[in-house]
Amino acid sequence: MKTSANRIIALFLSVLLISGCSKEGTSQNMQPTVFAKGADISWLPQMEVTGYQFLNDNGDKEDCFKILKDHGINSIRLRVFVNPSDDKASGHCSRDETVAMAVRAQKWGMRVMIDFHYSDSWADPGKQRKPKAWEGHDFPTLLNDLYHYTFDVMTALKTAGVISEWVQVGNETVGGMIYPEGSTSNWPQLAQLINKGYEAIKAVSPQSKVILHVDQGNNSGRFRWWFDAAKVNGAKYDVIGLSYYPFWLEGKPDYTLSIDDLGANLKDMASRYGKEVMVVEVGGEDFKVQNTYDMLVAVQKKVKEVPEGRGLGVFYWEPEGARSWSRYALSAWGDDGRPTKALDAFIEE
Repeated sequence: MKTSANRIIALFLSVLLISGCSKEGTSQNMQPTVFAKGADISWLPQMEVTGYQFLNDNGDKEDCFKILKDHGINSIRLRVFVNPSDDKASGHCSRDETVAMAVRAQKWGMRVMIDFHYSDSWADPGKQRKPKAWEGHDFPTLLNDLYHYTFDVMTALKTAGVISEWVQVGNETVGGMIYPEGSTSNWPQLAQLINKGYEAIKAVSPQSKVILHVDQGNNSGRFRWWFDAAKVNGAKYDVIGLSYYPFWLEGKPDYTLSIDDLGANLKDMASRYGKEVMVVEVGGEDFKVQNTYDMLVAVQKKVKEVPEGRGLGVFYWEPEGARSWSRYALSAWGDDGRPTKALDAFIEE
């Protein structure tokens, strides 16, 4: 009996030891597996400085981070411009401003995504203007510009104690980035630019997952064309990021007409390229509150249905960016200063 008891005790201690080692290994070497319920809130500092008052569901003034967290948001996405203006809506988001916001997010227990636009202002399918400071540079110099700028921002984040779980190399780069050299009309050069960003990120933060981001997440042909070319040209990345805005599709159709296409495309991207996927931008009309709520529930469901846990999460673009301040029609904030019911879609049931 004594021998058996000793064996049981030894086995119990071994299990505890293994469990402890496993937990340590998970915290140090593996990314969190919790589904990301995120928000890009890059306008927040400007909204605060200009005096916008954020109210919670009860109508009480409260920190926007607290309001978002109470609505299930666990991750924050932040854009970064190279040399931005001080325009309240299309400027700011400099390195230092982005680092300060990332520090705030992390203090609230939020995970952080950094979105490099590689421009002095918005980069999207309609425009990918190179930073003014990089104009006139030959291609080898542009490669160095991108690498050192990316390395500098990532180093500033690391020095501030920020762990960037995800980092985007470019924003909605369906036509490429840093025109004209990085256009998709010259994929070999675009791939080199992408890889310089990837290398700079990994040099500072090896655990960060690098995202390549294309719009119209319901458009399978668009994504196959782009990521097939990325593969052929050796572009390096870890995650496929998608935007999904039914409002911006031709004719502005209801999400119910494209949500199944989004789901199919998410699964196709994960299986075709062996990558993780996430919706890094989504939004619905602020006055169609129930419809936007239903869409967000449906989008999260589609991402969670991607096999093998490869669907990482969903990020709302500027839910706090109330129309009264931004004139943006796709926030999840009402004229009364409170979040709308749409934001409740992120709350755990």
